Amino acid sequence: MAKKEEQGPSMIETFQEFKETKNIDRTTLVSVLEESFRNVIAKIFGSDENFDVIVNPDKGDFEIHRNRIVVANGEVQDENKEISLKDAQKIEPDYEIGEEVSEEVNFSKFGRRAILNLRQTLASKILELEHDSLYNKYKDRVGQVMSAEVYQVWKREVLLVDDEGNELHLPKSEQIPADNYRKGETVKAVILRVDNENNNPRIILSRTAPVFLERLLEAEVPEIIDGLITIRRVARMPGDRAKVAVESYDDRIDPVGACVGVKGSRVHGIVRELCNENIDVINYSNNVQLFIQRALSPAKVSSITIDEENHKAEVYLQPEEVSLAIGRGGMNIKLASMLTEYTIDVFRVVGEGEADEDIYLDEFSDEIDQWVIDAIKAIGLDTAKAVLNAPREMLIEKADLEEETVDNVLAVLKAEFEQ
Repeated sequence: MAKKEEQGPSMIETFQEFKETKNIDRTTLVSVLEESFRNVIAKIFGSDENFDVIVNPDKGDFEIHRNRIVVANGEVQDENKEISLKDAQKIEPDYEIGEEVSEEVNFSKFGRRAILNLRQTLASKILELEHDSLYNKYKDRVGQVMSAEVYQVWKREVLLVDDEGNELHLPKSEQIPADNYRKGETVKAVILRVDNENNNPRIILSRTAPVFLERLLEAEVPEIIDGLITIRRVARMPGDRAKVAVESYDDRIDPVGACVGVKGSRVHGIVRELCNENIDVINYSNNVQLFIQRALSPAKVSSITIDEENHKAEVYLQPEEVSLAIGRGGMNIKLASMLTEYTIDVFRVVGEGEADEDIYLDEFSDEIDQWVIDAIKAIGLDTAKAVLNAPREMLIEKADLEEETVDNVLAVLKAEFEQ
């Protein structure tokens, strides 16, 4: 075997260390080492075709042999592939013209530059293998929940590490607003995606993705894993509230009751994990009207008009139900829209005693700025009664108007019908 010159074994040992931590198989290890040696040999001699490289990572050593053909003295044309008879006979006196001479090469004699080149090539290959190993480990785990340790907390993201020390990223956008992270603590999240730009894998975790809540429910509700209950839709306002639509193909099973558990026992742990995010579980339905009605719970809907082509729904409610349908900060109606995938507009049911006459908004241009009228018309409200029947919160949010502006518009319109 080759003398264990300082440069050689230290590189092999480095690779052995890498092998142990990254679980690189022996075949790959030998292949990468051999390729690294051959790259350097090819740069020095112009070709590595006539070299044998034998790597033994288990023992931590290697051999390099150069094979040359014996030619007559003075007829050497390629010093890398040919050797003169007299030089060959210095190695072994019985060599003859036409025979092949195999000579062991001491890598350290190639010089400092060659050794540095080998180190750099090897380091590059190791990094490439490390990236491949990390990418392959996580690419098929997207959508799975995992626990990782907080390593560093930054303003825009939290850096975590898994059991093998691999870096995982939890961006600010994927954190629940009430989350508070401390170095060394364990965090549970779902593997959202694996970016692999320029073969540099970056594992992105999420605690706000709907699939995170879905996986947490699967872990708590055996009927989901058994296939008796299916989670059809999930909508979340992370850390505040969520709606989950579930369905069972077995009439004997109440999917909502099974998911919530006795006195909420099955969702309690999930609610705590999600920073007290309230979870509404409802029955899914293929009937769009019924599904929207359930999604707006706890409000009781009087009637619904569906525009399937544009995925819009006009929902009519008694005045006392409107605030329940919209919810605090418009949260309930937002979640219902996300869950049903329909744009939902809420209207108050007009009482029998109210006047039948209506007035187009454009007729109020002398009292209301035209840009305000245009903003209200842009959300589908063209008449005074349509605006008065619409919830104040919807006008503020959907028309993107200031509260003072909306209150002024409502006052002008009310005054018209009070005259």
